[in-house]
Amino acid sequence: MTKGGMESVEVFTSEGKGRGLKAQKEFLPGDVIFAEPAYAAVVFDSLTHVICHTCFKRQERLHRCGQCKFAYYCDRTCQRAAWLNHKNECSAIKKHGKAPTENIRLAARIMWKIEREGSGLAEGCLVSIDDLQNHVDSFDEEEKKELRADVESFLEFWPPQSQQFGMQYISHIFGVISCNGFTLSDQRGLQAVGVGIFPNLCQANHDCWPNCTVIFNNGKIELRALSKISPGDELTVSYVDFLNVSEERRKQLKKQYYFDCTCEHCKKQIKDDLMLAVKEGEGKPSAETVKEVIQFSKDTLEKINKARMEGLYHEVVKMCRECLKKQEPVLGDTNIYLLRILSIASEVLSYLQMFEEAADYAKRMVDGYLKIYHPNNAQLGMAVMRAGVTHWHAGLIEAGHGLICKAYAILLITHGPSHPITKDLEVMRVQTEMELRMFQQNELMYYKMREAALKNQKIQVMPEPSNETSPSLFHKKE
Repeated sequence: MTKGGMESVEVFTSEGKGRGLKAQKEFLPGDVIFAEPAYAAVVFDSLTHVICHTCFKRQERLHRCGQCKFAYYCDRTCQRAAWLNHKNECSAIKKHGKAPTENIRLAARIMWKIEREGSGLAEGCLVSIDDLQNHVDSFDEEEKKELRADVESFLEFWPPQSQQFGMQYISHIFGVISCNGFTLSDQRGLQAVGVGIFPNLCQANHDCWPNCTVIFNNGKIELRALSKISPGDELTVSYVDFLNVSEERRKQLKKQYYFDCTCEHCKKQIKDDLMLAVKEGEGKPSAETVKEVIQFSKDTLEKINKARMEGLYHEVVKMCRECLKKQEPVLGDTNIYLLRILSIASEVLSYLQMFEEAADYAKRMVDGYLKIYHPNNAQLGMAVMRAGVTHWHAGLIEAGHGLICKAYAILLITHGPSHPITKDLEVMRVQTEMELRMFQQNELMYYKMREAALKNQKIQVMPEPSNETSPSLFHKKE
């Protein structure tokens, strides 16, 4: 079954999984299998005034809708492009007196599109909104309570002159949003800014070691190949971060997506030994010592999250150092609890401009990640990029350039050459390559010129640390 622009994929029945997508031709790493615009999408409630409601780009100065005073746009071009989807919303917000939550706004946009076009197959879609899974029957009591509250809020917002839908169908739409909502990121892919429904992408099943990745680029979701894919191969993406042992990933998938993962990495617990590694040799710690250090790490991570939310970054650094002192004699270099502390420490120290210590932690983090993640994993690429920038700031030009080149190679596959973050990285790669040549020719002259240049302009470091890591693929409750 194919439809306009989707000739390279086919919907099929995947054994034990229901519907899935399979390739109709060969794809190589970095190939775009398809790009899909959102069926409907909205900006998160907390960002409605700083993110364009059409292209989802973050801008310093946005133009506000003069009617509802709620929607914001880059310029008149974005505002005109939004009018078809915003027209009904604009009127409803004015009559309601305020904008409802993002879930209600997204459901309303879906319903207005159905009102305009019907609920059958939309142009370029392989499946209809009616055929998407909602998993409402699998909701627990708390989820059912939230669903009832959403339906009630929706009915209060929904205009009486618009097409009226039954309670069961409204519940189906909210179930679809809960199970199939994809996170939209800003133009550089660093912050989650909204949620959308992409019917074709919803058909891609999960695998903890997938052959595809998903990137939001230039207003569309792109499904990109991570490895060589042959005709007839199922196309898979990962719904969760791989940096968890198989048992924890399976629990997360069961809780959030209502299925039991049967992928090879979960069944065979592949890489679990690396993620739970402890020191080997004569000084190998006892099982009781390992248990104590893991629990201390978990407790510290909770305290760190609280301190980060309060902006107490020097306190975060202090806790990271204390935790690392306990971890280093006991945990292996690839242990996920050690890697999590190293990641936080390097990020916060970079923000505090303590670059030499940050670079050391970042290097150890990357060395661990390279042994665990798929070599073309997007989160790995972003982590390597951050480590490269940190090394550059620390004046470690050789290591910095090497890491930036490695990150660029990964992001060319996961994000593609046209993505803004890849373009930024290419600029960094060229700059550090020039600096490296200068360093190799005259080290003293290099540092003098570097010092002078830093007074004017420097490579941008990561923004203020937040508890959010790289934007997750799906927009789901924790």
